[in-house]
Amino acid sequence: MSTRKHTALPKAQTLVEALPWLTRHRGRTVVIKFGGNAMVDDALKAAFAQDVVFLHHAGLRPVVVHGGGPQISAQLDKQGLVSEFKAGLRVTTPEAMDVVRMVLAGRVQREIVGLLNEHGPLAVGLTGEDAHTITATRHRPLVDGEPVDIGQVGEVTRIDTGAVQALLADGRIPVISSIARSQNEGGPGHVYNVNADTAAAALAAALGAETLMVLTDVEGLYEDWPHSDEVISRLTASQLEKLIPELSSGMVPKMRGCLHAVRNGVRTARVIDGRVPHSILLEIFTDDGIGTMVVPDEPTEGDPA
Repeated sequence: MSTRKHTALPKAQTLVEALPWLTRHRGRTVVIKFGGNAMVDDALKAAFAQDVVFLHHAGLRPVVVHGGGPQISAQLDKQGLVSEFKAGLRVTTPEAMDVVRMVLAGRVQREIVGLLNEHGPLAVGLTGEDAHTITATRHRPLVDGEPVDIGQVGEVTRIDTGAVQALLADGRIPVISSIARSQNEGGPGHVYNVNADTAAAALAAALGAETLMVLTDVEGLYEDWPHSDEVISRLTASQLEKLIPELSSGMVPKMRGCLHAVRNGVRTARVIDGRVPHSILLEIFTDDGIGTMVVPDEPTEGDPA
């Protein structure tokens, strides 16, 4: 009998390589922070949606958290409102907060939900206000050692996972906008703009997620930027903590989020390059992986197991 060369063999080999990772992650929750260039490029948005749906059908429980900085800035500009930043965070006046809510919940979230639902009745959108999912107090960052007022910007104080868990149990993919309800300030309806990296990390910890994945516009955490473009593939929480003061302002909330996650029960936190199509699948289901992975510190002798 003649032997044919099966052109599909490489596809089978790829699937076999994914098998141990599928076995390891099945049934686990994965929180994905969606942002950066992947959020504005149509081809990357479509690839992102395919990745998330693949995770769902592979037996994982993906949760998407998103911001929308470029879209918010564009809308503020259109309305004649100035975008101002202090300590790397957007100064959010009441007028700006109205725009933030409109853009995140009314535009960005609807687009993500729509992309996911092209593959079936899967995604459900909510904001941190819904069912008290994210509660925050006013955040006053330090600038030159002094606290500054940056308006309706929140610091997460509590996560209620009830609505998210109910959606996951129903086989849905929650898509969450990074807006929080006020804990006790400003009266009824008062809300806060929360950094999406921070919100994703807090949610990952509260859900006991297997991993937190943060999509960004760089390859990962660089060894010695700008003198080297060598990416650190893996580091512990303590190693990361030492590096944070030296990082660029844009990377700080991402890496602080990773640090918070792995110090609060999340097994791994990963910063990956969202400019690479299917970067989520490459990171989770291949031996090589991409980006930077943060892991908890190894327990020292005498620590409880």
